[in-house]
Amino acid sequence: METMVVAGRFFGWSVAWSAFAIAVFAWGIGFYGPSVFLQSLHQTRGWPISQISFAVTVHFLLSAIVIACLPEIHRRVGIAKTTFLGAVLTAAGLILWSNSREPWQLFAAAIPSGAGWAMTSGAALNAIVARWFDRDRPIAIALAFNGASVGGVLFVPLWVYLIRSIGFPSAALLVGGCMVATVAYLCVRFLVKSPEDVGLAPDGDASHQARAKPQPRRTRIEIVRSARFITISAAFSLGLFAQIGLLAHLVARLTPELGIEHAGFLVSLATVCAVIGRTAAGKWMGEHDRRFAATANFAVQIAGVLLLTLGQGSLGLTLGCVLFGLGIGNLTSLPPLIVQKEFEREDVATAVALIIAINQGVFAFAPAIIGAMHDTTANYQLPFALIAMIQFLAAVIILLGRRSTRAPA
Repeated sequence: METMVVAGRFFGWSVAWSAFAIAVFAWGIGFYGPSVFLQSLHQTRGWPISQISFAVTVHFLLSAIVIACLPEIHRRVGIAKTTFLGAVLTAAGLILWSNSREPWQLFAAAIPSGAGWAMTSGAALNAIVARWFDRDRPIAIALAFNGASVGGVLFVPLWVYLIRSIGFPSAALLVGGCMVATVAYLCVRFLVKSPEDVGLAPDGDASHQARAKPQPRRTRIEIVRSARFITISAAFSLGLFAQIGLLAHLVARLTPELGIEHAGFLVSLATVCAVIGRTAAGKWMGEHDRRFAATANFAVQIAGVLLLTLGQGSLGLTLGCVLFGLGIGNLTSLPPLIVQKEFEREDVATAVALIIAINQGVFAFAPAIIGAMHDTTANYQLPFALIAMIQFLAAVIILLGRRSTRAPA
């Protein structure tokens, strides 16, 4: 037990910080990176935005397939080995993206990049953290997922700088190598351990105090058919479709008015706000209604999207990025926390993986659809107005779904 408690601190917090670091790379490359890659490839290769956007869609769509199988992969291979493999695949995909000379090569690059994203993003982070925390999971999840926002803060301007100074291929090799080395260390040092190895339960409790009698696992069909699952999945699928669609085109939306450097700064500002929003939600959550928190989150984002749709000039667009940014992080961290409250512990990992997989299967089409609408209308007003409407529908669904939590699913 001495290896799991250092100077009075529960080892699980070191695991949560490891998940934070993994999220920095995962989101910096696989989530925020494509918005910069899109603009860079459009400018340097002259390829249409809609064509590059479709490759980003394939990246997310392929990852959804892997995410659906992630709980079984973790049980057979182990969380540490799976996470390291994800880092290697992410780096390989990144290098292929940067060296593409024909549009079709982007779709080949999306295969390893999509698989790597699946093994290092939301469902993976939840699996890393969940076995260490139960009572303190909202704070631990917020900490781990804040790495996603920090990845946006650091990597968007970093990508812009590196691509301009040393070129996309060299930048990809440098960043990919750093990710593989960092994740390898974290896996060996922290992720290979589990509380059960030394007789602990989640939150550092003694196993005899916290270990509940295991319940039979429900099948995927049983989980998917439940009203709770349907409302969570539908609401966050729509919300993330809107969010990914906007983020993939945010640099392209802001650049004509503000310039690429200022656009990169505003994306970073949005992700700083995401850290603030997620941290505040994690501390406030406790026993509060998590579906109501999701509804409020959607409302704040809608206000930001409307400003990005109708606003002009630096002030309006900056405020739009701030409001939209405050909700970015919670759209990824809230689903696992709602599932934790509404499902049996044995079903949480499967339910979370299925929700994230379905979410990605839906929002994978967002970059391509928003890109096609942009190319058709020659501006972002109509696409962003659609995003605001989708978020409103998501807020209604998650709020109405509160009734399903009062009766067995």
